[in-house]
Amino acid sequence: SGTVHASYAYDPRFSVILLPSNVGKRKAQIAAIRRSFGDLVLNVDSDTEIAPDVVSKLVCKMQDPAVGAAMGQLTASNRNDSWLTRLIDMEYWLACNEERAAQTRFGAVMCCCGPCAMYRRSALMLLLDQYETQFFRGKPSDFGEDRHLTILMLKAGFRTEYVPDAIAATVVPDRLLPYLRQQLRWARSTYRDTLLGLHLLPGLDRYLTLDVLGQNLGPLLLAISSIAALAQLALTDSVPWWTGLTIVAMTMIRCSVAALRAGELRFLGFSLHTPINIFLLLPMKVYA
Repeated sequence: SGTVHASYAYDPRFSVILLPSNVGKRKAQIAAIRRSFGDLVLNVDSDTEIAPDVVSKLVCKMQDPAVGAAMGQLTASNRNDSWLTRLIDMEYWLACNEERAAQTRFGAVMCCCGPCAMYRRSALMLLLDQYETQFFRGKPSDFGEDRHLTILMLKAGFRTEYVPDAIAATVVPDRLLPYLRQQLRWARSTYRDTLLGLHLLPGLDRYLTLDVLGQNLGPLLLAISSIAALAQLALTDSVPWWTGLTIVAMTMIRCSVAALRAGELRFLGFSLHTPINIFLLLPMKVYA
């Protein structure tokens, strides 16, 4: 923060806020929002670089007063660092251009991601007290800021949108352990805020109910299938080839469709994410 302050403190275009200590993302956001005065607020994480036209692209979407928040498309700025960063970059593409793109078609992106999200300030000011005083298990919440703020926007009656041509490049974990820690935080946030947002679903398009059910039941069904296959192998010494063949077929169909839509053969390599999902992410989600 000292370097940033030294660079921008005397530039009249910027107002740098130095907090007395590291109070966490949520309180830092709130301090900046309370000091802001424009119609729109852009949140960009410190490890993220935005394309020159991101602001104008998001502002164009926010001209509709019914829209409370809009997010851009995320890519991995360090994509070429390792096999894991390549997989995560593809994971981000799929999350944005399948999940978020479908949700925005029906008027409600369920999580406007923090690396690049624009909010209507008048809506934020109505929600700040709820956002600031969220508790989880008796303690002030210190995770899941992006998803919770999005849920509050939807609760207040605003639409949330995804803008695919507003590109932001963010640094992603290049090692497995930091990646799993990140996924643990995200899983906890998803479970907690999905429960908080269930009452919103009847007022949203039916597709979003299907989407939320699919996101939460899909991993459960995959876990049951995997456990059943392992049990068959242990108890009968027979290879559960039908379960394995089904998982392989679904993986290849998904990756082939993504490769076709993106026009990039590299998405066939996303099939390597399936064993990570089954053997690492599923147990981690149970733990979450």
